[in-house]
Amino acid sequence: MIVYLHGFRSSPQSFKARLLAARLAELGRADEWLCPTLPVSPDETIELVEREIAQNARPGERITLLGSSLGGFFATQLAEKHGWRAVLLNPAVVPDRDLSKYLGEQPLWHGGGSIVVEPRHLQELRALAVAHITRPERYYLIAATGDEVLDYREMLAHYPGVQTHLIEGSDHGISEFADYVDEVIRFCDAP
Repeated sequence: MIVYLHGFRSSPQSFKARLLAARLAELGRADEWLCPTLPVSPDETIELVEREIAQNARPGERITLLGSSLGGFFATQLAEKHGWRAVLLNPAVVPDRDLSKYLGEQPLWHGGGSIVVEPRHLQELRALAVAHITRPERYYLIAATGDEVLDYREMLAHYPGVQTHLIEGSDHGISEFADYVDEVIRFCDAP
């Protein structure tokens, strides 16, 4: 099962989520795809993802998380907690710091609407932080030097020893992600 965790203010309608879902469908693997809409509360996000996986994964099925930005932070926490594999796409490393400037009502990127970020959400993020990853072979990091939102050097420092694809340039959303979809799926399929 491949579980996509979208970023802050994003949704299953994000460019990368739709691209991955379409590619898996082309490969006849749509039944392996899970992409829930994540709530604003980090604690509720972790609970939701664990519940969705428990309800949808077949017994013994291997789980690989794909996390973009804030979703990468959640993917790391869940990978460490459960021993799952994770692909990280420009992951947030210190989201409680980065999101502190977004307290209050924030518009969503897809479909209209908004969320309200409260101080307790930052506290939940701090409590979920993973200081050091274990077993780097479980991770695959794609980081862009041109990320205008997060610093790729923090990503590299936080994920030492992991298989890494460093993109020179690009942007936070990895706008040329179509070039990397098959690479990501290969990591998900690797023994």
